[in-house]
Amino acid sequence: MKIELTPELEEMRAQVRRFTERELEPLAGEIDATGEIPQKAWDLMRDAGYLGMRLPEEYGGASASLSAMCLVLEELSRSHRVFTGLIDATSGLTPSAFVRHGSLEQRERYVRKLATGEMRAAFALTEPGAGSDSAAISTSATRADGGWIINGRKHFISSGHLADVVMVMTVTDAQKRARGGITALLVERNTPGFSVTRVDTTIGSAAWKLAELTFENCFVPDSAVMGKVGEGFKIAMESLTDGRMAVACCCIGAADRLLEMATAHAQQRVTFGKPLAERQAIQWMLADTAVDIATARALAYETLRQIEAGKNIGSAASMCKLYSSEMIGRVTDRAIQIFGGQGLIRGFPIERFYRDVRHYRIGEGTSEVHRMLIARDLLQTRC
Repeated sequence: MKIELTPELEEMRAQVRRFTERELEPLAGEIDATGEIPQKAWDLMRDAGYLGMRLPEEYGGASASLSAMCLVLEELSRSHRVFTGLIDATSGLTPSAFVRHGSLEQRERYVRKLATGEMRAAFALTEPGAGSDSAAISTSATRADGGWIINGRKHFISSGHLADVVMVMTVTDAQKRARGGITALLVERNTPGFSVTRVDTTIGSAAWKLAELTFENCFVPDSAVMGKVGEGFKIAMESLTDGRMAVACCCIGAADRLLEMATAHAQQRVTFGKPLAERQAIQWMLADTAVDIATARALAYETLRQIEAGKNIGSAASMCKLYSSEMIGRVTDRAIQIFGGQGLIRGFPIERFYRDVRHYRIGEGTSEVHRMLIARDLLQTRC
């Protein structure tokens, strides 16, 4: 099933596909072997114009649409998940917050360097006692002469150990909390009282790391406030649609690559005198996978079209994220089954995909949270 895109997006897809296959894919094995993202990957992404792609042209970005960014993420996900993280570090929630809410001083200080990859940003919301329930954070910021003093701990912060600047969500009014009592504060690397106290690797690629960030009487000036005091929760929540659509398209890209690999293997692998592709059980796995991908892509692309048209999409972004993240789990499991023993061996792409994609059902809102949001929207609409 082919869903038509604008000529511009079709051309972009072809360009990103070539770039991913020729330039990035050869680095995938090295990334898994070393557990690190080489500087070459950053340089290649920068030179191709994909870092900071959603940032304004006046700051060195590309002023790209959400649809364009999602298409790039879809293609990058056909190779290695870590490549999508490079876009997040330079075009994700924190960089976009600079554009939407940053002061002129903040934009001048950070945005141009983010667009070139000279600086990297992270977003710190999650805490040991506040995951899906974001409003339950306890990291606090109290008034001090000329600024704020931060105390608390964040964890599971994507690439937090590499960030040059972190947007930290803090409680500045414990009574108001999410209703005007949470403030976003910018904390730069090497700020006294700020430290990376732990770096974790996940079930996925060792190159995708999550950091624990600790703040002990960490002072930041008033100029570190992003937006206005008390608007932090709003800032955190407003980019959720972008994040959900990004995850959905990452899942679609990975699933598309898996289907290609599984189909080719089924045609080549012979058992009991016949290619696997002639076995009905294998044919049904491939057919179910094709239907899953087509459904996810149709839902995501239509939702992106409505977003670009300025329409109220309700819980559609949650539907896209939920369906696509559950879909990639099914697709990867089938691919492993088709590849058999080979699919379990470290060093083969199938095995890496199997580990990496498990994250998608948890990050950017768990499947259970999205079901809750969809049901809430449905019940409010029907009442």
